[in-house]
Amino acid sequence: MDNTVGSLTEEQKSILIGCLLGDGTMRKKTNAHIEINHSFAQKALVDWKYEKLRNLVITPPKWRKGNGTREAYRFATRSLPCLTPLYEWFYINKRKVIPNNLSLNPLILALWFMDDGSKSRSSIYLNTQQFSKNEQEFLIKLLKQQFNIESTLNKDKIYFRIRVRTESIRSFINLIKPFVLREFTYKFPSVLTP
Repeated sequence: MDNTVGSLTEEQKSILIGCLLGDGTMRKKTNAHIEINHSFAQKALVDWKYEKLRNLVITPPKWRKGNGTREAYRFATRSLPCLTPLYEWFYINKRKVIPNNLSLNPLILALWFMDDGSKSRSSIYLNTQQFSKNEQEFLIKLLKQQFNIESTLNKDKIYFRIRVRTESIRSFINLIKPFVLREFTYKFPSVLTP
């Protein structure tokens, strides 16, 4: 269902919040826009996001040569008044933060996972290294309060990231699986995939 420019559907809001927890970047002059930028290997995800956000975008996704051997695939929305409150919610002094009144849903979690999730043989990680330790602890609390998902901080070199505890992995996967693109199910730990 299409919506008029000037408002976001609930689905679009969830997608944008999931992107901002992950790889999405916003900038603002008068109004804000969001840039979706992934490696070309994640083309399916970029194309899916583009289809869902199409009414906010002028130019479809484009391939771009990045630094070294990196090949990027990206698009950006227009600068729109409906995106500015999202920027003001997620950014302080041009730095991305976790809003203290954030609420999650399964679609947000799925987008966040497809953007920044990774696995080991029997673990799921959310690569939240860009956020402060306090912000990551807040996200851990949200996962517990809203979904009864147990998670913890995991040291990754000098930074921390979130690790979903083994006893919660099946619940986490069941929650997000309806929204995870087929191309991203490789991120599910094989030993625990339902």
